[in-house]
Amino acid sequence: MLGLVGTKKGMTRVFKDDGRSIPVTVVEVFNSKIVQRKTQESDGYFAIQVSYGKRKKVSKSNEKKFKDNGTDNGYLTEFNLSEDEFNEIASLNEISLKSLQNPKVVDVLGVSKGKGFAGVVKRHNFKTQDATHGNSLSHRAPGSIGQCQFPGRVFKGKKMSGQMGNKNVTIQNLEIDSIDLEDNLILIQGSIPGSVGSIVKILPSIKNQDEKFTLASGDNKDLEEAPKEEPKEAAAPEEAPKEEPKEAAAPEEAPKEEPKEAAAPEEAPKEEPKDNK
Repeated sequence: MLGLVGTKKGMTRVFKDDGRSIPVTVVEVFNSKIVQRKTQESDGYFAIQVSYGKRKKVSKSNEKKFKDNGTDNGYLTEFNLSEDEFNEIASLNEISLKSLQNPKVVDVLGVSKGKGFAGVVKRHNFKTQDATHGNSLSHRAPGSIGQCQFPGRVFKGKKMSGQMGNKNVTIQNLEIDSIDLEDNLILIQGSIPGSVGSIVKILPSIKNQDEKFTLASGDNKDLEEAPKEEPKEAAAPEEAPKEEPKEAAAPEEAPKEEPKEAAAPEEAPKEEPKDNK
């Protein structure tokens, strides 16, 4: 699905007409340039690769890709598309808030805050053991993690202590409060993953298939077609006066035929004196 890439700027709140205070997250959307189009024939799937942000050092292959598309060195990300969506954006070179019509509900993808090594109580919400009754040095211990003889090992995926956070997280069905096209800002109700300054991807809600990003080219087409229709309407009255003189020429030919009919009786009296002779 086609989406947007932005930076998390922080959180604030918005007051509604009824006085309710709604917490919102402010995201600044990049003007992402399309640097590569992947098709079924060349790559086995339909997708577009876009660049965002700035970066000092990139690989030589990516540097050539940025240079060929006339953009600065930056970061790359992809949006997998269907064949219909791929054909719709064939003429689109840049993705921004101005080029897309945004739905009311979106999914936000980002990397959650890293919180270091954490125990099972904080990481997985385990209960603590007794604080008294002879328990010592095991208040926050995970307890038994395996069996004695069979199978004699710890199963993969067991909830244990380890790295907490710093993972790809998706928050679904977040409502859009407002959009600021001048500053490329979008206000999303609620919290989104990541710390301030982190990169997030905004996609249409997967649970609401009707809500999709569509090209905002309809308004631009109306503005372009409007001036073209005005000269056509002005040319119509110019053709009308050209037809009027043609109609006026018809009555001029009628009087030319009348004198020819009048010449016929003049010849008749000339024949009568010839018979008398």
